[in-house]
Amino acid sequence: MNLEIIKAIKGLLDIPQKIVIIPHKNPDGDAIGSTLGLWHFLKGKDQDATIIVPNDFPKFLKWMPGSEEIVNFEKDPSVAKSLINNASVIFTLDFNHLGRIGQLQPLLESSSAAFVMIDHHQEPDDYAKIMYSDVGMSSTCEMVFNVIEGLGELESITPDLAISLYTGIMTDTGSFKYSSTTSRTHLVVAKLIEKGAKNTEAHNKVYDTNTPSRLHLLGCALKNMVILEEYHTAFITLSQDELDTYNYKKGDTEGFVNYGLTLEGIVFAVIFIENREEGIIKISFRSEGDFSVNEFARAHFNGGGHTNAAGGRSDVSIEETISLFKSLLPQYKDDLNA
Repeated sequence: MNLEIIKAIKGLLDIPQKIVIIPHKNPDGDAIGSTLGLWHFLKGKDQDATIIVPNDFPKFLKWMPGSEEIVNFEKDPSVAKSLINNASVIFTLDFNHLGRIGQLQPLLESSSAAFVMIDHHQEPDDYAKIMYSDVGMSSTCEMVFNVIEGLGELESITPDLAISLYTGIMTDTGSFKYSSTTSRTHLVVAKLIEKGAKNTEAHNKVYDTNTPSRLHLLGCALKNMVILEEYHTAFITLSQDELDTYNYKKGDTEGFVNYGLTLEGIVFAVIFIENREEGIIKISFRSEGDFSVNEFARAHFNGGGHTNAAGGRSDVSIEETISLFKSLLPQYKDDLNA
């Protein structure tokens, strides 16, 4: 990675700082793994560091070492505000636009702290003093490893730090199957296992802790799947009533969208999930090959992400959202048939 970035980060960490680490809203495995990995590293260097999440994260990530120390802004807003107001350095991980952190956005916009961005999503904003942005990376966790390596601190990697980064890489690469997984990714993972990351334990705790209600919800989602062969597209819908029927908990729909891509001939998969409380339809997009769901989400659904994985939202009903989505497909027919 860029030596100037390493020098700049080292300059910040050469003196005691009050550090806040923040992932995006609705944090996933990479967001939680990268923030915990960085937190373990900074604590090992006697820095005063705290992780603040904009809102809660899934139960299947709460086994990770140090997760009990994370401050949830929605539950403890006064604590979070005080920490942000007093911070001298703020690390923002796994997002590159302050719009991704919900109610924390105005607090960060008014902060005088030095910002450090570590992220692998496309089209970053320029709010950070130090920007480590690389869309070619498998995950933000791999990037945190690169920072630690660049600082010459690989010996500082503890088993707790290692399992945090391993878990984030594992989840963001689809257990190492996505095209973003490189030979370098595997070398990083090998080093993390060498440092004490128990790979089987991470897999079991993330993927093998289903509840009966989650599996029933998956059955409902698959029953709702619509296949549009002409456009090599499959989409799933889940209404708020269906979520309520199956006792939905945060994280229960993680990975559901990927089932569409397991169908032969499908290159574009989407899931539409109604969120009545926020008044939106949450959308996840996945693709195979060269079809950019990042561009599709940015153009039509107030979102973005990566070429093959992106998110978005709609402010109209689920029926209107589906109608709009289907009306867009003809203009992408050639791309989807490529």
